[in-house]
Amino acid sequence: MKGTDSTSAKDTFRALRAHMSPALALAGKFAGQGAVEVAAEGCEVRLSDGRSVLDFGSYAVPLLGHRNPAVVAAVRDQLDAMPVSTRSLSSPPLARAAREVVEYAGEPRLNRVHFGTNGADAVEVAVKLARVVTGRPTVAAVRGAYHGKTMGALALTSHTRFRNGLEELLGGVVHLDPEDPEAVARALADTPLAAVVFEPVQGENGVVPLPADVLARWCADAKQAGAFVISDEIQVGLRRAGERSVALHAGLPVDALLLGKPLGGGVAAVSAAVLSDELYQPLTDDPFRHTATFAGQPLTMAAVPAALGAIEELTERGAHLAKLMESELGGLKERFPTVLTAVRGQGLIWGADFATPEHAGEVVVGLAERGLLVSPCLSRPETLRLLPPLVAADDDVHRAMAHLEGALEQARSAVGENGGGAA
Repeated sequence: MKGTDSTSAKDTFRALRAHMSPALALAGKFAGQGAVEVAAEGCEVRLSDGRSVLDFGSYAVPLLGHRNPAVVAAVRDQLDAMPVSTRSLSSPPLARAAREVVEYAGEPRLNRVHFGTNGADAVEVAVKLARVVTGRPTVAAVRGAYHGKTMGALALTSHTRFRNGLEELLGGVVHLDPEDPEAVARALADTPLAAVVFEPVQGENGVVPLPADVLARWCADAKQAGAFVISDEIQVGLRRAGERSVALHAGLPVDALLLGKPLGGGVAAVSAAVLSDELYQPLTDDPFRHTATFAGQPLTMAAVPAALGAIEELTERGAHLAKLMESELGGLKERFPTVLTAVRGQGLIWGADFATPEHAGEVVVGLAERGLLVSPCLSRPETLRLLPPLVAADDDVHRAMAHLEGALEQARSAVGENGGGAA
């Protein structure tokens, strides 16, 4: 196939070094062992050197695997009809996607939608609306949170790696202790809050679920004080963590549910903030108060109903895969307790903690050599995320775990059991 040989790979790395980042080129070269991605189907990605690798990473986007037939067909049909909206006339694909997302969420209070192109878009509009409606400038987020890297979303993101050099522009946010049930009440004693924003399961922080009793208390205190409750499920919603919405399944009274990543079926870049009437009110009054040129375009909106339908068709499969992942990862932890120190997860999102960042790094090396893609946690270098798709076969999981077992053996040999190097 044209463009899939070693010359193409060299050209790719050369262009990335020259016009983007040498570090980006180096990372990609390492992950592909000198090859680049050229095609994908299901849970496999084909490389320019002819190899195929299993994709249990991709930052949680291909929940349906790559090139899901139903989503591809919907987007192809829309491409042939009208890919870009006039933005002056009403768009049936936009209207249908809005209706389908509201019905999917299944919470009568959440009956308004704002679409974006990435997760940060959904965060930005929800927080912006909360501040406008309440007239309050302060929002509470959670220590360990990751909500994106645009300026508003970055204010909520707690990791210093992403905030360094920008602190004077990041304001109006307090970060809560995730173990403290009284944290919201304590914050409210200091200043009125516009909203409390949380990820019910913190993905980038290592797949860490927030305590259910803490979230319930925070929501109650926020609502009593007139603050909005925003659940960021851009990574863990849409069945990635087992439920359509982790927060709604837990009975939390959220005013905004933020969705993204797999919402476009792994084909289109789409996010959504599903909002209550009260929170959405400024956009009811003036729908042009917050807009984006490429948000809600027909080509991406066509993917949404197809993706939601495909996800629901695979719900039982997802539950089976979740149990298989739990069993397999638990077995590896028992066999390598000094290297793989903890496993956390639910549904199809799992975090694996290693004894040291060196162990985790050696595991990444071993997985790259064996052909398994996973997602690192940029703010937690001792942890890796495993994000299998709903379309994975049992044999795919077994193969992935065999790769991980080999990488664990390699890490134990190379780094040692205490991080001091092999004897």
